[in-house]
Amino acid sequence: MRYRIPLVLKEDLSYSMATPVKILIGITFLASFPTAVMAQRSFSEAASSAVNYSHAGARKQKNCHELQKFTDANLTILATESAPPNGDVPAYCRVSGMIAPEIEFRVSLPDDWNRRVYMTGNGGHAGEDLDAPYLVARHENALRHGFVTAATNTGHSAAKEPEATFAFNNDQKLVDYAFRAVHLTAVTAKQMAAAYYDQPVAFSYWDGCSTGGRQGLMEAQRFPADFDGILAGAPVLDFTGTTVMGLWYGRVQDEIPIPVEIMDIVSHAVTGKCDAIDGLEDGLIEDPRNCDFDPLHDLPICTAEQAEVDCITRPQAEALQKMYSGPMTSGGENIFPGMPLGAEKVARGFGGALYSGWAGTVLNVGEREAFAIAIAKSSMRYMAFPQDQPDWEASTFNFDEDPQKLTALGDLVDAVDPELSDFAARGGKLLMYFGWADPLLMPQMGVDYYEAALEANGPDTTDFFRLFMMPGVFHCAGGYGPDRFDGMTPLIEWVENGTPPEALRASRVEDGEVIRSRPLCSYPQVARYRGAGDVDDASNFTCRTPPR
Repeated sequence: MRYRIPLVLKEDLSYSMATPVKILIGITFLASFPTAVMAQRSFSEAASSAVNYSHAGARKQKNCHELQKFTDANLTILATESAPPNGDVPAYCRVSGMIAPEIEFRVSLPDDWNRRVYMTGNGGHAGEDLDAPYLVARHENALRHGFVTAATNTGHSAAKEPEATFAFNNDQKLVDYAFRAVHLTAVTAKQMAAAYYDQPVAFSYWDGCSTGGRQGLMEAQRFPADFDGILAGAPVLDFTGTTVMGLWYGRVQDEIPIPVEIMDIVSHAVTGKCDAIDGLEDGLIEDPRNCDFDPLHDLPICTAEQAEVDCITRPQAEALQKMYSGPMTSGGENIFPGMPLGAEKVARGFGGALYSGWAGTVLNVGEREAFAIAIAKSSMRYMAFPQDQPDWEASTFNFDEDPQKLTALGDLVDAVDPELSDFAARGGKLLMYFGWADPLLMPQMGVDYYEAALEANGPDTTDFFRLFMMPGVFHCAGGYGPDRFDGMTPLIEWVENGTPPEALRASRVEDGEVIRSRPLCSYPQVARYRGAGDVDDASNFTCRTPPR
């Protein structure tokens, strides 16, 4: 996702129940989109892949500057630049352009091409600088393997129009953000590649998390011919439901503030009750739905005489219960999934600092409003109403009546249609992953979509769509579970070799060393310990379907 404040990148995160904990106060929201680039290590397993996708079988047939001729009434090539080889990054042609009215895009074409296009997604309200170092690094990684790469800012600059302000009384920019920019950029990149090499594109791939995950699902639903393989991580597929969720978290804390300091107590209590349910006490909650944690009964409640150090107040426990339940009507009807158990856990961040997954994500920290709350308010003010209302106050939101008023916005931005027959018919493959401890986008949302797709597309759904849940992993990456993996190589093998991924190998890194590895199993399967060997070694686990 995109932020207005400096990020701490989760390079090495770990947590031991034996570690004395003081949660870092004032830390910013750590579940960042750039971090997902670090954890989802695309192409890291290329050398062992059954598909030699790094082989560059095509050579450029034109001069880079000839691509300026792509300019027409709706598309403008702003610049073309021949980049020389730089270390292991090959020579390539970098094309910057704009699709009317304001969709900026970047296409990079290596001199020697593997006949594949690789496009990356956005975060938050998008508007990224296409020269941002993390984006450049991501695309250089793909160029090393011979891919043509593509990216778009979706039609606005976040530096000029932060958060959702880009949509202020501007339906065109809202549509471009919702789906048009990605589709047109994908079409343009493939046309440009075909012209530059005088050969058609053999395969096209999408790689995105968070908003990028939503964009990937939107492509499968609306434009099934754009990509052969889609890697969709932690998709904010129900954008409007997520907005209601953010408003709910704000309402709860307006009524009863939840200090981030108590999350150490909550984290220990949740882990103590939920960890061993899967048969292995390893600090990971395999599936939080299997635990019946109740804040009012399972947390130490302070009496009036106690110092509030090792306990919490009853009003705080009631507020926590509302966070776990999710948005509710006044009649007690659940509107959207609530926080998963395990997301509150304390993990070790950059520089060794400890933080809770809730801190800055759904919990306000000092004067800083939680990201989930801030982005929900911005979406409401500039996207939800027929006439935008910059002065709209979240305190006026009625959870009984107002969610239904988001239908028109949902028709644009929600990627909830489970019917994927057109995508499947042309051979498309969809690999979705979600952290079970995601504090920003509710993982149950992803599970619900997958199960709806199974029902809508029939028993052959797993031939083209698979879901991988990640215990202990926060939003896109980070947390305390194994979060580093290569999702692109298994996706390419599935698309081009017909080999569906049964499990992905993920690892957890601390101080540059792998401290744990686990298989991520194709849902509904889960990783089960074989009963012997190191519990931190993936080879000692197998994927099994748990009893219902």
